[in-house]
Amino acid sequence: MNDPAHTALNTTSSAYHSVVEMLVSQFRGTVNRETIERLLADSYRSLTGSRIPTFTLTLAERLTRDRLHALVRVDNRAADAMPSVLFLCVHNAGRSQMAAGWFRQLAAGRALVFSGGSEPAEHINSAAVEAMREVGIDITEEFPKPWTEEIVRAADVVVTMGCGDACGVYPGVRYVDWELDDPAGQPIDTVRRIRDDIRQRVRTLLDELGVPVAEGHS
Repeated sequence: MNDPAHTALNTTSSAYHSVVEMLVSQFRGTVNRETIERLLADSYRSLTGSRIPTFTLTLAERLTRDRLHALVRVDNRAADAMPSVLFLCVHNAGRSQMAAGWFRQLAAGRALVFSGGSEPAEHINSAAVEAMREVGIDITEEFPKPWTEEIVRAADVVVTMGCGDACGVYPGVRYVDWELDDPAGQPIDTVRRIRDDIRQRVRTLLDELGVPVAEGHS
């Protein structure tokens, strides 16, 4: 059971007000303050656990920003020609993080990418971090997080990896299931094979979306 100290967001703290004001400023004219505060509180609750409250607020800010960008995209999809992909697995600690890392590098800003999990872990798989580091992709700043309705609805394609019905299904979104081994508990050689398999799948997906692969990664 979570420690109650980690489940209640202190809305009177200066740190909380700083986060709210930063997000209000960034999304002024597109998302109102009430929605920002609601999503921040919900993001905080979804990330509670063994983390200290200040660190949880920092991660909640990042998750809330993703949710707000997704919300804006849903409301203005017709005006946004950039494709969006969401990678989902159970723990958002290995496969989906590696896929998002490859996607960011290969798309080079020409498409949006999100990741999430149905049962987020506390930390990213260290073997996945090492395997991606070997190919020059740093995912150490990423963190396991839940999928949310806004982000699913904002995606043109949702790629699932072993989470089944728990990942949620929304109309108008294209779903693709990738059968990939879970890198959790696997030796590094196996994780490298999974990493390379994901790279090829991401390249194929980018081709289907009409997104050119970044120079130097052909």
